[in-house]
Amino acid sequence: MPRRVLGIDPGSRKTGYGVVEQSGNVLRHIDNGVIIVDVRESMSMRLRQIYEGLQDVIRDLKPDEVAIETVFLGKNVSSALKLGQARGAAMVVAANHNLSVREFSPMEVKRSVAGTGKAQKHQVQEMVKILLGLPEIAQEDASDALAVAISSCMFRDLPEMLQQSQMKKKRRRS
Repeated sequence: MPRRVLGIDPGSRKTGYGVVEQSGNVLRHIDNGVIIVDVRESMSMRLRQIYEGLQDVIRDLKPDEVAIETVFLGKNVSSALKLGQARGAAMVVAANHNLSVREFSPMEVKRSVAGTGKAQKHQVQEMVKILLGLPEIAQEDASDALAVAISSCMFRDLPEMLQQSQMKKKRRRS
């Protein structure tokens, strides 16, 4: 049965989203875009704009789950805090729709999409284009969100596969 994953690349100015449908090993692009908030507004109003924008995306595209990128801790603490707040708004929207949320670090996203955690942004964007058969590279924030959704598809069965592997090892030892 196909499942839809909403990937979110949160930001306090722009929040990217991308929806991918997975049927077995086949990935299909459903939609992507960017929620641009009014930076002249207070942070609370910007968070509301993110919330309402994602609310519309979930209502229209009906994902089965949400994948979101974790906070990258850089040198600017203020930016990291704002990013965390944007992530929180996105997670609350998902929770209000009873959608599970999976989190992925930037390195996990790069590794699952481009094969290495040290991939450059343009390499990841090109791989997203190839994996989803897009005619062109999506806008940067939307492309990042699609990469997060693809990561969730790639990692979906990983915990179960690891558990089965551990059980096989135990059986061999006995």
